[in-house]
Amino acid sequence: MVRALVRAVVLLAGISLAGPATAQNSDVLERALASALDSFEGALPALGGEVFGVNVAEYRDALSLQRFSSGRWGGTVSVSIEMQADEGGQCARFAAFTRVPPRDGAVPLVLCPRFFAPGADELRTLTILHEMVHVVAGTDECRAMAFAAAVEQQARGRWTPVDAYWRASGCGVSGFRLPG
Repeated sequence: MVRALVRAVVLLAGISLAGPATAQNSDVLERALASALDSFEGALPALGGEVFGVNVAEYRDALSLQRFSSGRWGGTVSVSIEMQADEGGQCARFAAFTRVPPRDGAVPLVLCPRFFAPGADELRTLTILHEMVHVVAGTDECRAMAFAAAVEQQARGRWTPVDAYWRASGCGVSGFRLPG
């Protein structure tokens, strides 16, 4: 069921399946979205209505439907998934990024070439969980890391260590906390 929903969302998002590399990347994206949604759904009973300032219902809609009614941005916002082919710009530093605030009712979630690197399934799931926080709640890296770690902890009983990025982002004094 989740896989069928994710496939429908990927196709509706306008991700072209032209050419073998793009089709392979679309399959990788589909698995990452399904895994992120499975993790979130597994964590959902323990999350409540808001976690670290992230509206859980809005987040669920953004992740599962790629469309949500936003209290932060106002109105209905859609998630536009884009695959960037080159490693320039922000893709030189990141596997993915978002462009917020929304423009014309949409927030682009840009996936960079390194997102599709072989053997990084868990990191892709974490990346989707993390980036959807930005889509719903804004640019705070510490919030996004803390929320994604909380989802992982609740869903799997463990979370991906992000200590270096946590420190580099100054999160120790942010008020957000990683599971402990």
